[in-house]
Amino acid sequence: MDKFDSRQKISVNILMLKLVGLWPEKHESYKPNLYTIYAFITVVGIMGSHNFFQTMDICFVYKDLEALAASIFITTTDVLVSVKSCFFIQNMKILKKVILSMNDDAFQPKSKKQVEMLGNSLNFWKFMYTWYFSVLSITSAFWLILPVLTGSVQRKQLPLDAWYFYDTTTSPLYEITYFYQCVAIIFLLVCTINIDSLILALMIYIIGQCDNLCDSLKHLEVDEKQNVHKRIIDCIKHHKKILSFAQDSNQFFDKIILGQFVSSTTVLASTMFQLSLVNPFSTDGLIKIMYTLAVMSQIFIYCWFGNEVELKVR
Repeated sequence: MDKFDSRQKISVNILMLKLVGLWPEKHESYKPNLYTIYAFITVVGIMGSHNFFQTMDICFVYKDLEALAASIFITTTDVLVSVKSCFFIQNMKILKKVILSMNDDAFQPKSKKQVEMLGNSLNFWKFMYTWYFSVLSITSAFWLILPVLTGSVQRKQLPLDAWYFYDTTTSPLYEITYFYQCVAIIFLLVCTINIDSLILALMIYIIGQCDNLCDSLKHLEVDEKQNVHKRIIDCIKHHKKILSFAQDSNQFFDKIILGQFVSSTTVLASTMFQLSLVNPFSTDGLIKIMYTLAVMSQIFIYCWFGNEVELKVR
């Protein structure tokens, strides 16, 4: 039976991470090279500076509760993405080890049925990736074109509130800043979607391996050509590999998930307050509702698949 390539199933996810500077070549961590410089530009120069300007805006509007809430519920999400990226980079060696182990012999399906089971699990991840990408992308796109939809672009209003050390209401500074915010949001969007999706892929992979292990244990006596005792030993080794994989995965994403829940709670509270101030059927209100659904979907996927992993390992 041909070797099952699990890493190939998440190749698009890895490619997107590579595009935003979060995936060094091969199985290595960051080294002094051009890609590391590119990663610094994207993570610090583009996303980091964008978060800095947004955070500075809070310092100027903190006395206005409505303006403060409007600034916080976007800034919190964007800052979280930068924090996620930092933890992602910090744990790159662990992550590369985990991804590399996905094609270990112990994790290889033992039958066509197990190939189908593991394949279905990873195909379901592809569906979730597409759904998650669509929800967040549509929400971000509407947010970026909100000034155009509401006509506030005529008043030189930017998609996101931020403080800049120059006058953004004059041309061409307004157009340049608008473009800069769009680029920053796209990078932040790609980062958060693909970091979350990779964590989701690891969870689903653990679920798939647990299913395959259970199937192997159920059919110990089916194959008369192979010693049953040897198959039991193989199952024990498989179980240990799953535990090791799960521990390494948890070490990689535990802080990221903690940050996600803290951030999402803050954002949801701020968004609910914002919705109480606008007509929910207006353009602004509908976009805020979409934003709320996007934030809730981030928590939802972690809760759902985290619970599935818990059920499988019991």
